[in-house]
Amino acid sequence: MSFVDHADVFIGSTGDAHTFVVLNRPIRGADRLLTGAGFTARTINGRSIYLLPPTTSEEANERAGIAMYGLLSHTHDLVDLSWTTRHSPQDPGPEPDLCFTLTDTALTATATTSAARSLLEQHGFTPSAGSSYQAPGPVSERDLLGAVVRAESHAYAHGLLVHVDLGIPTPDAIPAAPQRTSTAVPGGPATKPTRRRTH
Repeated sequence: MSFVDHADVFIGSTGDAHTFVVLNRPIRGADRLLTGAGFTARTINGRSIYLLPPTTSEEANERAGIAMYGLLSHTHDLVDLSWTTRHSPQDPGPEPDLCFTLTDTALTATATTSAARSLLEQHGFTPSAGSSYQAPGPVSERDLLGAVVRAESHAYAHGLLVHVDLGIPTPDAIPAAPQRTSTAVPGGPATKPTRRRTH
């Protein structure tokens, strides 16, 4: 599995500035909501992906916001780690205070300001080499994703610039969906992932 597989809805950005939405379970009306917001449906590595081509951060933010608003009426298990909704690729602006890099199942964080370092330490990250920090651990991949979501939301609330690198250079590199096995217990309900709130 990869980090994009741990929520009903995952919104992220590729290295070449596409905004993408991955649906990890069927959601009624999602195709209409997403295409109506300007996303294009594509099948990549055997899974349905919704893509928004590189554009300004204002437009990406508006289109993703419309989609999120509609999807939140069906699920609150939604994670948004897109940088394209906050920074325009044509005008990247100043260096971020805080950078998270998620590659496969690994996570690293880099802080360039004292405020960002303090925030990471509040969230249990520990200093490593130079300006790098290690995630609290050992924890599961889902817990690592939760740690990033909480720290990133906290950073934005304090006006810090954050960049999340998902290790996905282009849309064609979005990982295939994992093989799912049933978690149903005979005579009992299926287990569900813990709900996560986003900013």
